[in-house]
Amino acid sequence: MHLKNLTDGQILLLPDDLLWTDEHHWTPAVATVSYLLTGALLVESATRLAGRPITLQAPEDMAWVTRTLVDQLFSFAAEPDRTLELKFADGRTFVVMFRHQDQPLDCAPVLGFGGWEPTSRWRVVIRLMVV
Repeated sequence: MHLKNLTDGQILLLPDDLLWTDEHHWTPAVATVSYLLTGALLVESATRLAGRPITLQAPEDMAWVTRTLVDQLFSFAAEPDRTLELKFADGRTFVVMFRHQDQPLDCAPVLGFGGWEPTSRWRVVIRLMVV
């Protein structure tokens, strides 16, 4: 899988075994329900046009990335309006942005300490949304 910066074309290669943990926690249908003064039920529904969350998370024992990639991810996330192309190994492609409202990245060294070397292994959680 990869993340491609749509501004300059820079590509970050991500492990294909990152899990999309909230793939089935979202639906495009949305509704609000309320009661009128008469006691009648009012249901207003619509279809969401964007905003589907994509949370990519490394399992405990796989999908580790290097410190260099972690630094590159933080560089991508530093620009608030950056749009990216996320392409999965199976060919699915989404135009996404980092979810800055939800802490866009959560990274920690695999060993729980250190991790300063560029090749040190890290676990990541990447929080994106479809735009």
